[in-house]
Amino acid sequence: MNPLVSVICISYNHAPYISEALKSVFAQIYTEIEIIVLDDGSSDTSVGEIEKMIQGKPEVVFIPNTQNEGYTRTFNKGLALAKGKYLIDFALDDVMQPEFLRKSVERLETLGEEYGVCFSNADYINSKSETIGNHNDTLRAKKLISEIPQGDIFEMVLKRYFICTPTMVIRKSVFDRMGGYDESLAYEDFDFWVRSSRYYKYTFLDEILMQKRKLTSSMSALRYKHQHNDQMQSIFTVCRKAFSLCKSKSELDSLYQRLSYEHRQCIRYQAYGLAESYIVLVKKIGRGAVKLRLIGFLIRLGLDRNRF
Repeated sequence: MNPLVSVICISYNHAPYISEALKSVFAQIYTEIEIIVLDDGSSDTSVGEIEKMIQGKPEVVFIPNTQNEGYTRTFNKGLALAKGKYLIDFALDDVMQPEFLRKSVERLETLGEEYGVCFSNADYINSKSETIGNHNDTLRAKKLISEIPQGDIFEMVLKRYFICTPTMVIRKSVFDRMGGYDESLAYEDFDFWVRSSRYYKYTFLDEILMQKRKLTSSMSALRYKHQHNDQMQSIFTVCRKAFSLCKSKSELDSLYQRLSYEHRQCIRYQAYGLAESYIVLVKKIGRGAVKLRLIGFLIRLGLDRNRF
């Protein structure tokens, strides 16, 4: 018998995309699934769209928040109800390919318990569901990565972004060990990657099994848009966690690359207080801060902005 998969679907003002997203869940070839839908206090017609889509499907659990509680807390509500061996964190503006669950679960079932996450490639789509790019092609074009890491990826996760979040299929035992998402954070993916990859391996499926919607209003698009942005503060909080999890010089070297990058972002977006916090953390890992201060000074002067 195939293992049960819990698909935790979350909406926040996703009304135009809910029908397409939920249809893609219902159309999965893999049938051993439970569907838990949550709306995080949307101000648009998301609740009505969800109710329309699940009409006649009493097996679908729907929890509408009366007010916005944040993504991490809302997901944890769904997690508390999940009974599956595997979990999907699915935002209701993305679109699954029909083979997504089957292929991802099959891969994890062939591997040992030390593999906690399977992730894959994805196409990017716009608000009209038109393909506008590809996740891995974009990474390679920006020279962020040449080959997609798998196995023990902790060190690489510290350095740079490469996992397309909605493609992840996760063993529930990973969440059990972690205690769910950290509800003090404004967003979840970086923290999840750092904490889970310290203890579990990742496996990569080199197939396009998801369509990730790219919107100007998305959380990732707004990550560095304001000097008092909660997401920027969350990144720093995760970096401090990562410091406590590092076990080797090479891991600290990788963390230093991340700290340097985030420090530059803080300077660019005038979050100068947070930039100083990164300087303090850099000193804690035994690295000098003179170079970071010099680069920060040049960026503030508007010199060679694209070089740093």
